[in-house]
Amino acid sequence: MQSHPDITWVILAGGRAIRMNGQDKGLIKLNEKPLIAYVHEQLSKQGAAITINANRNQDIYHQYGDVFGDVFEGYPGPLGGMHAAMTTLSSDWLGFVPCDCPNLPSTLVDRMQSAIKPDTEIVVAHDGEHVQPVVTLMKRSLFKKLDDFLRGGDRKIVLLYDMCKTEVVDFGDQHDAFINLNTPDELERYGQLS
Repeated sequence: MQSHPDITWVILAGGRAIRMNGQDKGLIKLNEKPLIAYVHEQLSKQGAAITINANRNQDIYHQYGDVFGDVFEGYPGPLGGMHAAMTTLSSDWLGFVPCDCPNLPSTLVDRMQSAIKPDTEIVVAHDGEHVQPVVTLMKRSLFKKLDDFLRGGDRKIVLLYDMCKTEVVDFGDQHDAFINLNTPDELERYGQLS
């Protein structure tokens, strides 16, 4: 396996969480623990270098790593956090995961890194049925392409992936690892299951 040590992982917690009634999603508690704590714990166990993209409550998020906000105005969604990471961080590769995905695969970091080939620009997770577009690795050299994409008004991540040399990693064996909690009902149902 080729080694790729220069990767910083970013937990994306910068959204407006409209479906969660505007609450700061990463700080919402599931079984008395903030959602971001589950994500941070899983990445930490895998030896990842971790930072946080957040646009509010940055002082609270700071306990989980260095924090930076969006640079691009108007909340362009996950792409805004990815853009900010490329603006702020110096790693050759940047990994991204959402803050509301408490059950990430225990092999995520290794399997994503292992998919990098010499010409790869993006690596994205697939749950066996669907691409998980926010669980991704991006080469920092994509910054200009991403910046132009956002300035052109595009917000759909998969369109960017179609424009790049993208590798897909199949996590079909861990399909439920990508459950993300977007609404109070989903949070409540998942809390009763776990």
